[in-house]
Amino acid sequence: MESKTKTLKIHPADNLMVALVDLQAGESVSHRTEIFQLQTEVPAKHKFALEAFSTGTEVLLYGVVVGRATKNIAKGEAVHTHNITHDTEAYQVPKKVETQSWSPPLRDKYANRGFLGYHRADGKVGTENNWLVIPLVFCQNRNIEELKNSLLEGLGYEHADKKVFDLDSLITKYKAGATQEELLNEELLTAQKQNPKNPLFPNIDGIYFLTHDGGCGGATSDAVALCNLLAGYINNPNVAGATVLSLGCQHAQISILERALKRIAPDLQKPVFFMEQQQSTSEPEYLADCIKKTFVGLIEANQVARKPAPLSKLTLGLECGGSDGFSGISANPVLGFVSDVIIGQSGAAVLSEFPELNGVEQELVNRCTTLKNAQKFEKLMREYHTKAAALGAGFDSNPSPGNIKDGLITDAIKSAGAAKKGGTSPIVDVLDYTEQVVHPGLNLLCTPGNDVESTSALAGSGANLILFTTGLGTPTGNPAVPVVKVATNTHLYQKMNDLIDFNSGTVIEGKTTIEECGEALLNYIIDVASGKEEVHARRLGQDDFIPWKRGMSL
Repeated sequence: MESKTKTLKIHPADNLMVALVDLQAGESVSHRTEIFQLQTEVPAKHKFALEAFSTGTEVLLYGVVVGRATKNIAKGEAVHTHNITHDTEAYQVPKKVETQSWSPPLRDKYANRGFLGYHRADGKVGTENNWLVIPLVFCQNRNIEELKNSLLEGLGYEHADKKVFDLDSLITKYKAGATQEELLNEELLTAQKQNPKNPLFPNIDGIYFLTHDGGCGGATSDAVALCNLLAGYINNPNVAGATVLSLGCQHAQISILERALKRIAPDLQKPVFFMEQQQSTSEPEYLADCIKKTFVGLIEANQVARKPAPLSKLTLGLECGGSDGFSGISANPVLGFVSDVIIGQSGAAVLSEFPELNGVEQELVNRCTTLKNAQKFEKLMREYHTKAAALGAGFDSNPSPGNIKDGLITDAIKSAGAAKKGGTSPIVDVLDYTEQVVHPGLNLLCTPGNDVESTSALAGSGANLILFTTGLGTPTGNPAVPVVKVATNTHLYQKMNDLIDFNSGTVIEGKTTIEECGEALLNYIIDVASGKEEVHARRLGQDDFIPWKRGMSL
C-alpha cells in the first residue's frame, strides 16, 4: 500500500472497500481495471459497495460474511446501519482435524533474543516483580484503600510524575464572585508530585491494590469464579506474593481460594498472607497486622532480581478496546505478526473476547490442532451466545456507539478485524474463563469483549504482558501485568500520546508494512518486558480490575 492510496480492498472476495481517507461524493475510485464514481461521501474508516446490492445480498469483508443488505445499495454508496445489518456464516466442527503446516516469521532472527525477567520457582518468568493486596469481598475495599494510602506513600511507590490539580485558583475566584463561565474557563495548574521510588526494595516494581464488588451477595458460582481468578493472579509470574484481606463470613471464603491455588499451583513457593478481619479485635490492629505482614513479604520478594530469559517465557495477552474501522487493517494484524514471532520462539499468546470472534468461528475451528479443542470452542461460543440472547443481547449487540461511529457497524465486521490479533499460527488450546495457559502457542480464552473484564481475565490466566490495540483511545491498564497500548491511527497517537505507547498508523499511511511495524513493536515490548521502558498505563496508575460475572456482558 503506497502513501497516496485512498482506499483498500482487504480480501479478493470482498464486495466492500475501505476508505483510508475522507472521500467525497463524485470522487473517482479505481478497482481492478475499472474506474467508477462514489455515490455518497465516505468518511475515513468506513466502507462502500463495490457492486450494486439488492435487498438481502450478503456483504463480505476480510473474505467472510459480515452483514446483509437491508435495502438496495448502489455501487459506490457508503454502507452503514441504515442499509446493512449483522449477519454471519454458519460454522461446524469437522469430524477430524487436518494436519497443519505453519512457518513462523523471523524465527532465525529472534532465536537468540531474550529479555530480563524475574525467574520463579515453577520455571515461569515475570516481566515485573509485583506485590498484590487483594480483597476477597467488597466489604474490604475501604481497608484496601487505607493500606494503599499508607504503603504507597510510606514506601515511595507513588509515581514520580503523578500530577495533582491545584484548586486554589478556582476557590479564590469563587470567593471573589466569579461566574460559572469564568470558573469553567479558568486554567487549572497541576503540581508535580515528587516522590521517587524508595531504594529500600529496588527489585519490587510495584505494590498494587485490587478492589471489586464481588465475593458475597450474588451467586455462589460467581464467588467461586472470583476465587479462581484471584488464584490465577497470585500464580501469575509477574506476582511475587500477596496479602489477601477477608471479612470472614462472605461467600468467597479463604478455603475456596486456597483450594483454587492448590489446584493450579500445588507447589506454590510465594509468600501469601491471609488476613481475616473478624478474627481481629479492632480495625487499626487489623490494618497494622496487614501492613507488617506485607512489609515482611516485600523483604522476601526483593531477593529476586532480573536475569536473562528467552522469548519462550513470554505469554502475550491480545486485547482490543475502543476499536475503529482501521483496527483490523493496522494494529490488530501488527499484533498478529508479533504473536506469530513469539509463538515461533516457543512462547505463548492468548486471544480473548469471544463475542468479537463472531463470524470467524469456522476459521478458528479449522486452526485448532485437536478435535477436542475445536469442540470446546464451539461449545463455549454457542453457550455464550445463547445465554446472551436469552437475556436480550446477542453478539450482534456488541459494537458500541463509538465503534459504529468509526466504521465498525456490525459485530461481524468488528470480529473479523479483531481476530487478526491472533495471527496465523495453529490454536493449541481453548480455555474457559480462569483456566490457566499451560501450552506454548496460540490459546483462545473465553472472556467478554468488555475491555477491563477481558484484560483482568488475561492476567488471571497467566499473561505476563498484554498488548492492547485501540482506535479511539482508552485508559485501561492492569494491576499485575503491564499493558502496551497500540494506536491504529496516527491522529489518535498524536492526540492521546499521554495514554498510547506505540503507533501503527504508519501502516495506514503506507510508511511501513505490517511486518516492519510489527518488528518495531516487538523490539519495544522486549524493552518493556526487561524493565527498560515503562508503559503509560503504569506511569498514570491505571490499574483496572473487574471480575466477570457470567451473565450478560459482551
